Amino acid sequence: MSETGSHENVSDENLPSEQAQAHGAVEKADDPFADPGLPPHEHRIQDIDERAAKRSERTVALMFTVSMLATVAFIASYVAFPIDKIVYVWPLGRVSILNLALGLTLGIALFFIGAGAVHWARTLMSDEEMVDERHAVAADPETEAKVKADFVQGAKESGFGRRKLIRNTMFGAVALVPLSGVVLLRDLGPLPEDKLTHTLWRKGKLLVNENTNEPLRPEDVSVGSLTFARPEGLEHDDEEFNNEIAKAALMIVRLEPGDIKDKKELDWSHEGIVAYSKICTHVGCPVSLYEQQTHHVLCPCHQSTFDLSDGARVIFGPAGHPLPQLKISVNKDGYLEAQGDFEEPVGPAYWERKR
Repeated sequence: MSETGSHENVSDENLPSEQAQAHGAVEKADDPFADPGLPPHEHRIQDIDERAAKRSERTVALMFTVSMLATVAFIASYVAFPIDKIVYVWPLGRVSILNLALGLTLGIALFFIGAGAVHWARTLMSDEEMVDERHAVAADPETEAKVKADFVQGAKESGFGRRKLIRNTMFGAVALVPLSGVVLLRDLGPLPEDKLTHTLWRKGKLLVNENTNEPLRPEDVSVGSLTFARPEGLEHDDEEFNNEIAKAALMIVRLEPGDIKDKKELDWSHEGIVAYSKICTHVGCPVSLYEQQTHHVLCPCHQSTFDLSDGARVIFGPAGHPLPQLKISVNKDGYLEAQGDFEEPVGPAYWERKR
């Protein structure tokens, strides 16, 4: 009797079926696993206390403001700290103070944008769960109108229009963060100005053999041979050697004057000795393979092929223009010398060059 009586005293509203009907659940007859529905909505303190809502608003605004300050600190760090300054930071050890500052400030800037957005959503935007039945992908006019109305309602409940402090600080944080990427573009290096259009070659500069380190005479270059040269005064132990040789590297070939088809090439040569840039005009690899019978030189990287008997024009491969020629002659002491710089920039094309 006591067991039966206890069951009778249980309120009907505590039964799963009654809960399901109370909270919008769909109940099927004789279904022991009926959907219990959503629990009753519990209001947050921000929903019923405007002072609490204002505190949350100020907290979100503070996070967005911290993000803005961190972005400013990122830019200031980039300008203030030298790239080669190393400091000891436990437990990281020895690190670049510039990299450390950039990583911390950018991380803080991105973190507080996310944290502000999350705090805004959890404390101020509507958190009431809504049940909507599945519908076809193609919406009918009534559904479209409902979606638009829901969007307007959601925007209104988010307080985006009403809470101007959050809105303005969020705009500021999101607008400043991309400046970090813009500033990092400076790491591409200083502006080249006219450095790409000039090399160390000048009028009177002797052609120095890369293998012997001695100035070249015409008799040192035999027909069919390939010789590499550099400008006089550029030594291997120079601090800027790699930067300069990347532009000034020269290859010298001796052809029979009658085999030279291009008049300018013939005028710029000496007794069939022609001098061309060694830097491929595709991506800057060193051209180093010479075919004596055809007078062709081949770039080993991507097989661009140039005809040295016809102005070093491209006859195969991805290179976009001929190898630049260096005008040479012989000085009074019998050494090969340059008559000036290359007439056009060496190496791959870029948008500022004329060809």
